[in-house]
Amino acid sequence: MNTTSCEVKPSATERCGCYTISDLAKEFEVTPRALRLYEESGLLEPQRDGQKRIYSERDRVRLRLIIRGKRIGCSLAEVKELFDMYDSSPGESGQIKRLLEKLDERRQALELQRSELALSLADIEQIEQRALETLRELENKGH
Repeated sequence: MNTTSCEVKPSATERCGCYTISDLAKEFEVTPRALRLYEESGLLEPQRDGQKRIYSERDRVRLRLIIRGKRIGCSLAEVKELFDMYDSSPGESGQIKRLLEKLDERRQALELQRSELALSLADIEQIEQRALETLRELENKGH
């Protein structure tokens, strides 16, 4: 019986726990330029083989965290601060407290944005209702 598998076989670099810039760009749907920016920002630290960048499993995990941080609105500087905190040793308790502070700051900023958006949407709805009423009045006068 001939069966086909949809499973993608890992590349040689993936099997050894190392990844090329193309591997990570494809996996995380980012551009190689973004990966180079993260490297320049000190967020990723690939090894070099001549001009070729070789990313470790650590870099792969960090990239996942960078993307997650960006998704919740953290700047690259804030992501770097969190990475630096984990790379140093203020103690796990201190690290978790700082992370919680950062999350609370971000939550507050998002809540403010949400309330501002709600006000903007209410303004739009009010203007829309006035415009519809005016249009109806004009159309009724015309007939």
